[in-house]
Amino acid sequence: MTQGRSIRLFLVDGTPNGLLTAEIMNWTGHVLTGPRTKLTELVQRPECGRTGIYFLVGPDLEGSPRPQVYIGESDDVGTRLKQHNRPEDKGGKDFWEKVCLVTSKDQNLTKAHVKYLESLLIQSAGELGRCKLVNGTAHEYINLPESDRADMAFFMEQIRTVLPVLGLDFLRGRPMPSHPSSILKPSPAASPKFVAEVPRYGIKAYGQELDGEFYVLEGSIARGTWTGVDGGYQSLYQQLCDEGVLVEDENKVRRFASDYAFTSPSAAAAVVSGRSANGRIHWKLEGTGQTYGAWQDQQVSAAATLGKSRSELA
Repeated sequence: MTQGRSIRLFLVDGTPNGLLTAEIMNWTGHVLTGPRTKLTELVQRPECGRTGIYFLVGPDLEGSPRPQVYIGESDDVGTRLKQHNRPEDKGGKDFWEKVCLVTSKDQNLTKAHVKYLESLLIQSAGELGRCKLVNGTAHEYINLPESDRADMAFFMEQIRTVLPVLGLDFLRGRPMPSHPSSILKPSPAASPKFVAEVPRYGIKAYGQELDGEFYVLEGSIARGTWTGVDGGYQSLYQQLCDEGVLVEDENKVRRFASDYAFTSPSAAAAVVSGRSANGRIHWKLEGTGQTYGAWQDQQVSAAATLGKSRSELA
């Protein structure tokens, strides 16, 4: 069972869409985030004058559902952000709509620390594939004592914990149900397996729910081309083809070369079917034929009954 964590969030200007700070108990890190429209207020904050790591986040202009992300470091984050805010033809960056910076409350982060962190974060974001990195490849930086590298590994794990709470998922680990040894942290038990079939087109895919995402498992068969209406999950289907997640197989179908996490069963069903699909009906419990929707309702009802019983005993 994973241990609970306490994260303290503070709305700087009292609005949910303004500046936000985040801290974890017993961690020296401090996170400040906000929209680009609030950059004037953000650069006036004392955190911006410290050494730290920052993330610039924006939508992919080519239509991919993954965000574009730039990861940087500076010993004066505020000055660097002002440079990035310039027009692109003057050395700035146009794509970003949100900024997040991570500094240290005790100001013990040095230039060497953040260069090492930047290298680790770029490498991790690239391997996870949840975003389109604007940086390109990571520069390996190993000029740090062993004890400092251990401290930075812990610091990075806290960053990976707090960023998803702020809606920034690009550093969140991807457990692979088909390869249990690849799961980065102990996770709640995965759901039973579900099957999606369209026998007429030779489609048969397997899926599991894990950590709030719906995974289509490696080796699953999907439709060879997108046949649904334009839009919807068409861009995601094409993205998976371009990235080699969906590879051409025999009989004009495509095969999942690795496990892939979808945001919902319907997104997974649409990519497997090559058209829009209701995942709550399309996915069926292996061996029983029970729909995903009926299975989920059964789980919720059982949990509610258990919770009621415990409250009556209390």
